[in-house]
Amino acid sequence: MTASQHNLLDVDKLTISYQVNNRWIAAVRDFRLELQRGQIVGLVGESGSGKSTVALALMRYLSSNGRVERGSKLTFDGEDLLRKSNAEMRRLWAKRIKFVPQNAAAALNPSIKIGRQVTEALQAADGLESHDAYQSMMRIFHDVNLVDPERVAERYPHGLSGGMQQRITIAMALISNPELLIMDEPTTGLDVTTEAVILDLVRGLIAERETSVVYITHNLGVVAQLCQRVVVLYAGEIMEEAKVAELFQQPRHPYTLGLLSSVPKPGQSKGTAQLQSIAGNPPSLSRIPSGCVFAERCPFVVDICREEKPPLETLTDGRSVRCHRWQEITPTLNPSPIKREGLLSNNTPLPSLWGKGPGDGGGATLMRVTDVKKYFPVERNLREVLGRVEPTPIRAVDGVDLQLRAGQTLGLVGESGSGKTTLARVIIGLEERSGGKLELLGMDVRNSVRERSHDVLSKLQMVFQNPQNSLNPYLSVRQALRRPLIKLRGFSPAQADAEALALLERVNLRAEYADRYPDELSGGEKQRVAIARAFASDPDLIICDEPVSALDVSVQSAVLNLLAELQEDHGSAYLFISHNLSVVGYLADAIAVMYLGQLFEVGEAHELFHPPYHPYTEALVSAIPVVDPAHRTERILLSDDLPSAQNLPSGCRFHTRCPHKIGAICADEEPPWRAGEAGHLIRCHIPLEELSTLQRTLVLSDKAD
Repeated sequence: MTASQHNLLDVDKLTISYQVNNRWIAAVRDFRLELQRGQIVGLVGESGSGKSTVALALMRYLSSNGRVERGSKLTFDGEDLLRKSNAEMRRLWAKRIKFVPQNAAAALNPSIKIGRQVTEALQAADGLESHDAYQSMMRIFHDVNLVDPERVAERYPHGLSGGMQQRITIAMALISNPELLIMDEPTTGLDVTTEAVILDLVRGLIAERETSVVYITHNLGVVAQLCQRVVVLYAGEIMEEAKVAELFQQPRHPYTLGLLSSVPKPGQSKGTAQLQSIAGNPPSLSRIPSGCVFAERCPFVVDICREEKPPLETLTDGRSVRCHRWQEITPTLNPSPIKREGLLSNNTPLPSLWGKGPGDGGGATLMRVTDVKKYFPVERNLREVLGRVEPTPIRAVDGVDLQLRAGQTLGLVGESGSGKTTLARVIIGLEERSGGKLELLGMDVRNSVRERSHDVLSKLQMVFQNPQNSLNPYLSVRQALRRPLIKLRGFSPAQADAEALALLERVNLRAEYADRYPDELSGGEKQRVAIARAFASDPDLIICDEPVSALDVSVQSAVLNLLAELQEDHGSAYLFISHNLSVVGYLADAIAVMYLGQLFEVGEAHELFHPPYHPYTEALVSAIPVVDPAHRTERILLSDDLPSAQNLPSGCRFHTRCPHKIGAICADEEPPWRAGEAGHLIRCHIPLEELSTLQRTLVLSDKAD
């Protein structure tokens, strides 16, 4: 059997260039890939490595300024795609080759109902009549586990959750039973519970239909749990390619090791291990070095690495690696954490973190949140206007009590729509609270940020998810840092200049960055500037709202290490919001779990990964994609049918999705808080001892498939 008969996709010496300022720049060089039928291959690497460019080239869908260079090979089922016309490619796109984008909301037409969009795609692909197309749509909606598909078909895209939108795009891609599916970061913006559902869906559908998949992501946990093989890209070149289990167990390229070591593992904490990170930045594609493209960031670099480009060697075990020294350094490439000395330990017993909990002693209370509410009014419809009825408001935050101690990190986790960000915006003053009380260092904090004193403003700062939107594009880094120093700390311009440079040094940026503007910085550099600006006023509390969710794993690890080091030096407290439980578990001393505007569990961070925990927390923990192919967990999959914050369920708000619901009491009565050890609190009708019995260890097998 020839390679083209055996493999669905054969790619060799694929070089892709873009025309920039009348010059052709090679963004991807000599890429190769063999994809068998029914196989899932992961494509990983940092932003700018060329992953999405490869995806578009495989689809023959490059932008007008892009081209595939001569000498490249790209065959699909034995057919040369590079020789096909646009009309021939459109016929392939209609049935045999499909693409699932990262942003499902952008891929769906916002002005057309879901049902019409899907049936039109069916009619175009298979020539079905309207009735047959509708029945076929219902079947595919059932295949992707959409709840109440008839109701979904009548909705517009904006009326669906992110997980449901992504299922729709997957359904549309699978309509014609394609042979090749290219998925570009399809779960990056989703919660861990929704991500787990999508990944299980993809795995099941691929096994059933024998579809081949190229899965592009920077989430190594997803690759470990989903893919059979993985290709590691860096600056447009393949660094390593291998079976997933072999690559994760023993990487052979320093870049692969750097990626694996950058990811926080469940149970790993800032107090015991420092995350490894990759120093420096990828080279400019317009100035590719003559030697190894990774040389300037490699800890094992020698002269030959800078002088001579290493070949991509195919080894006897079928792996490939591009490194002059792989045989010499392989025994040292062990992705184990660096022990950390002197930082705060996650395992130190903490006083109560909840205003009404037991053991309320020890350590100064920095912030106290008491019965805080945030309700959003809803415009009345015609029936309500005629009946003079006030509509029920959206109860985004509904009676939250919390305490945060000085120098402590409190992680706040939960799905989208749980109220995490709304609570943060209420605390920072960007939203006026509907009720409750907020105290900072014993001072009553006013509702609006405009009403707050300079003292409160200086003590309370925030780092946002997207630094691109939070940094003024017209202010240089120096100007952005000077502003809080002058306005909130009363520094003179000369003092502010000196302190701005000191802040840059503290966040590991050179002094030359002071005169750069945001569009001259990488994503990680922008977030470092945002963190430096937050520390400029010498705050006691910094609210971090998803500060690393948009970053590559290598940049993420550097930012997490930076936050841990700055906290140790300054003694500032963090309220750290994230849907990535491994990240929260690494940085936080304590964790609060939020669902539909209320807290359901509060306790020390290390308890998050050990029973008993609230059934909702159990589902969140089970959904973590662990960076270990041998790790298997029993997934507790929650439905996408999240209740509305306007029409909340009676009794326990989680009972409509709870896998351990015990009867009518869950639907009729609000659950009590149950106290465990060291201030651990769980809001549930089920006694903690019974929860421990129900929640057996999630790891099913340590044996890789």
